[in-house]
Amino acid sequence: MALISPLTPIFVAVLCVVIALVFRSLQNRDSASRPVSNNPQREARPWVDEDLQDDTEISSKDNEDDDEWVEGGEEDLAHVPYTPMRYPPEEMLERSQHFYSLLNQRRSVRFISPEPVPRAVIDNVIRAAGTAPSGAHTEPWTFVVVADAETKHKIRLIVEEEEEINYRQRMGDKWVKDLERLRTNWVKEYLDVAPYLILIFKQAYGILPNGKKKTHYYNEISVSIACGLLLAALHNAGLVTVTSTPLNCGPMLRALLRRPANEKLLMLLPVGYAAADATVPDLKRKPLDDIVVYI
Repeated sequence: MALISPLTPIFVAVLCVVIALVFRSLQNRDSASRPVSNNPQREARPWVDEDLQDDTEISSKDNEDDDEWVEGGEEDLAHVPYTPMRYPPEEMLERSQHFYSLLNQRRSVRFISPEPVPRAVIDNVIRAAGTAPSGAHTEPWTFVVVADAETKHKIRLIVEEEEEINYRQRMGDKWVKDLERLRTNWVKEYLDVAPYLILIFKQAYGILPNGKKKTHYYNEISVSIACGLLLAALHNAGLVTVTSTPLNCGPMLRALLRRPANEKLLMLLPVGYAAADATVPDLKRKPLDDIVVYI
């Protein structure tokens, strides 16, 4: 026993090394038995859009060179008188009821006609979206309008490839089950058929002509508000769309459309007239008492 005791630490160390080598050998064998993917990065993605996970909602300056960023904004910005329209109570009530009735007819439509839509109408609805408020008036949005058939098809291929992964792997059985009644799946024929696709990018930060970066405060919230106005403007013009948030497609679509690295895809909207045989789920909206609290 006296001879074994001094050797015990060495024996334990050697045993640990042997165990580690065996464990690593088993791991390598398991990895070798798995099918090889052409794009292994996708397989490990969680159910979250990695491209939108950034720290730019307030500022991106903490971990970067201060010389890359511009400080402050416009100085001595003029303030001008503002007198908005003011209506009698009766007209206010009538206008508010009319606007509600109009928007209450808006539906998400997946059956879109290929019939051409005047370009000027698209320009106007995007102008309307661009009136949205934004943090420090940075207007952190880019609207990319795609009408080219070949580019639309490339977008469809990218989106459908990722959406199939979403339905089969990321979303889980419960989410897929909840969508069954809406009859949705990863096939997005409307991306080829719709006369226009509008891709809305949030600018995580601005890039000035001198190359310096400008902080875009609350950029995602600001762009989301603009998207809401865009949906209302499209419906007001007699056009339909369906809100699509193509998970993890952002980098590939950004590269396809040659957008800069500071732009992150937030939403994709196929836009056109409703198809003659279009149908929508018979959904009901919550009553006012379920969505408002007066204090």
